[in-house]
Amino acid sequence: MKYARVLLDLPYEAEYSYIVPSELEDKAVFGVRAAVSFGRRKMTGYIIEVGEDKPEGDYELKAIDRVIDKEPVFTHSLLDLASWMRKMYFSPTGLNLSMMIPSGRRESEVSPFFEPASFRPIEDLSSCQRHALDVLRSSEDKVFYLFGVTGSGKSEVYLRRAEDVITSGRQVLYMVPEITLSEQLSDEVYSRFSGRVAILHSSLTPSQRLAAWRGIMSGDIDIVIGARSSVFAPFKSLGLIIIDEEHETSYKSGNAPRYHARQIAEYRARKEDAVLIMGSATPSLEAWNMMAEKRIHRIDMPERIGEGKYPKVMVVNSLREKRNITKELENAIRRTLSENKGVILFLNRRGYTYNYVCGECGHIITCPNCSVSMTYHKKEGRLVCHTCGYSEPLVRVCPECHSRDLSPHGFGTENIEEEAKVLFPYARIARLDTDVAESGRGKTQEILQGFRDGRIDILLGTQMIAKGLNFPKVSLIGVLNADSSLAIPDFRASERTFDLLHQVAGRAGRYRDDGFVIIQTTQPFSSAITAVENNDLDSFYRKELEERKATGFPPFSRLLNLTFRGKSEEKVEKTASEVGILAEKLEEKGGYDDIEIFSPSPCLVERKAQYYRYHILLRSVSAALLLKFTHELLDMYKVPSSIYMEIDMDPISLM
Repeated sequence: MKYARVLLDLPYEAEYSYIVPSELEDKAVFGVRAAVSFGRRKMTGYIIEVGEDKPEGDYELKAIDRVIDKEPVFTHSLLDLASWMRKMYFSPTGLNLSMMIPSGRRESEVSPFFEPASFRPIEDLSSCQRHALDVLRSSEDKVFYLFGVTGSGKSEVYLRRAEDVITSGRQVLYMVPEITLSEQLSDEVYSRFSGRVAILHSSLTPSQRLAAWRGIMSGDIDIVIGARSSVFAPFKSLGLIIIDEEHETSYKSGNAPRYHARQIAEYRARKEDAVLIMGSATPSLEAWNMMAEKRIHRIDMPERIGEGKYPKVMVVNSLREKRNITKELENAIRRTLSENKGVILFLNRRGYTYNYVCGECGHIITCPNCSVSMTYHKKEGRLVCHTCGYSEPLVRVCPECHSRDLSPHGFGTENIEEEAKVLFPYARIARLDTDVAESGRGKTQEILQGFRDGRIDILLGTQMIAKGLNFPKVSLIGVLNADSSLAIPDFRASERTFDLLHQVAGRAGRYRDDGFVIIQTTQPFSSAITAVENNDLDSFYRKELEERKATGFPPFSRLLNLTFRGKSEEKVEKTASEVGILAEKLEEKGGYDDIEIFSPSPCLVERKAQYYRYHILLRSVSAALLLKFTHELLDMYKVPSSIYMEIDMDPISLM
């Protein structure tokens, strides 16, 4: 008789043994999924070992009900990765495996690409591209960073190096931060790699993902293109990992396990002897510091290909302005439209306004489920919470003083769209934000293609239009309320503002030398704003690193955030306080002098989706010590069943 060790998708670390029925002995092998009974539940198990030795213990074993897969769906390297993630991200191995593997039962055809884009092979490389390729091909280093301005041709360098690796018989992972960017990699890439291409992202059905998964695992796929979760693809022989737009926060998972795809990629590259190439025009501060310390081989690409030039940037102080589109921006738009060129207006806030305020008592209408203000959406005539999604009809009476003097304050994309239509009645204007994108299937691609083809004159949008999109006709970009992200109480606020503004500015002048950017801001002398204005990245990074070093924040330390949430504020506060006291006692025992404990406190967004939230922040210069301390701390305390605890190693936001 044979027995199988099985992992299950459970919120704790455990392995279970099952009898392998004689009729399933040929099918129950390492790496396949099996249907099993667990208590009264039917669950999917992941077989990690099969043997003839009966497990020790005086208990009755159940038998496997059936084997789901004809062939394995995970490898020993993925199991090793799932085990490493348990230590790094405090998530059980079984949960990690279940998150990696597509849930499909049958394969279906995968349609790899969705729209034509600009990945046709370039015949004549620029001198910067040739230099970058020469270094990548000749260097013995394993980790590289292409620090290249927007439009410098990094993508062609990635793909040329990918061709080299595939020719040598190994596979390539090409990661992008957004689904819309993975969809841009067109049939040109498909034909370039002889159709041996798979695309992995969350919009595929489980069956489509499973079909691609099996092709990767068998070695029939040479190159995988995908967003964050593609980092778990089951490569047979991984030779190269590319992380485009490395700075993007979307590479960090917002749910358990709270992994960062860059960290997973670094681990896989080391374990599987693959080369890792990262790239961006605005590297994360962590990557910049590693380049400065020579831990990453930096390759500069400072020039745009063709006639593209970094745009001229004008900063307009909008502090005393009575209008949303300043006179300077209005005049520039009129001039650009008269020349039949494209305009992008960027505002990183959707809706009509972002506050609805009582003129009598100053009360701001907030979400009943969250401690954030409601956003006014004029088209629907409703107030919407952008944190939990709650919405309600427009409030007519102040709930505090019963005054009817309620009015919107601030402005969002709907408001700007309305103002732009009044100022430019003959222009063809389209808005692209989350509300529009979710209004209909294919709406995003329809708008982007319309703007690319010249059927839309002014594209107004949020962060969706700031990343990686190429529009040859764009000459002018207007950024409204550029400093809104600076007001966020987070040590990364300045870095994120700079990243976003520099990336937005990079949409102009990619194919021409007349790019022009107008940044409207109430903080014209902010280091993030002036760095974009002067295209002076070195000064910005140097100053930001000095401030981080002085305050002890990353990259000069590692953080771990413990967040407790529950329906009862009293119980949440009590739990956080008890864990905080235990943490201090553990530190006093010795061996943890380098651990700094920030006292339990309410989160910046104290209430979210009806849950109260408290957190404890831990800091240390040693990641290993921080992880050891936290594992020991959590072994000492059982969190009450009514409280949920989130563990976030290297958090990118403390909100």
